[in-house]
Amino acid sequence: MSRVAEIAASLAGICARIDAAARRAGRDPASVTLVAVTKTKPLADLLAAYEAGVRHFGENRVQEAETKFPGLPAGAVRHLVGPIQSNKANKAARLADVLHAVDSADLARRLARAAANEGRRLAVYVEVNTGGEATKAGVSAAEAPALVEVVRALPGLDLSGLMAIPPPGDTRPHFASLRELAGSLGLAGLSMGMSDDFEAAVEEGATVVRVGTALFGSRA
Repeated sequence: MSRVAEIAASLAGICARIDAAARRAGRDPASVTLVAVTKTKPLADLLAAYEAGVRHFGENRVQEAETKFPGLPAGAVRHLVGPIQSNKANKAARLADVLHAVDSADLARRLARAAANEGRRLAVYVEVNTGGEATKAGVSAAEAPALVEVVRALPGLDLSGLMAIPPPGDTRPHFASLRELAGSLGLAGLSMGMSDDFEAAVEEGATVVRVGTALFGSRA
């Protein structure tokens, strides 16, 4: 089986599961965007996924995005889904269309300046550390409203919603709390759910799921 056929088969299975989860929740499956997370995967896999119908691609690191994003067709939407160091804000603003891990006012301002310099607008999500984990990026739920207000006021940035990477285990309560927080802030976008739990995320309102291993196979 060719790599395109292999990825297409995985994609069909994932889309069917998203469809079923959305329908269980009384949602339109078309309201969920699948971002193919391509961490450690070669550009050839991204191009095979594009051929199979994927249009949204996510990288965790700016350095990896630099080597792959320029090789994607014009119709692809480029997402940076991992934390962005302040000194990489300029590169991130050049490379990506959507940034999922804005976790400080300083980073937001740097991205806004960089977007202005590039003459473009960036869609962003504010990352919330729903599990209060010291090792993970993101603001606390209590800090989120203040950061949301900062981002909303910045020209060059379009605030899409909230994003989270819950601690391993039962992630559904984290998805539900992120949905409630977003609702209280008047935000519709929810970037949540990965290969192991995207169905629960969709049932809890995810508008974006970030799937890598289930689509491409395990990482090297």
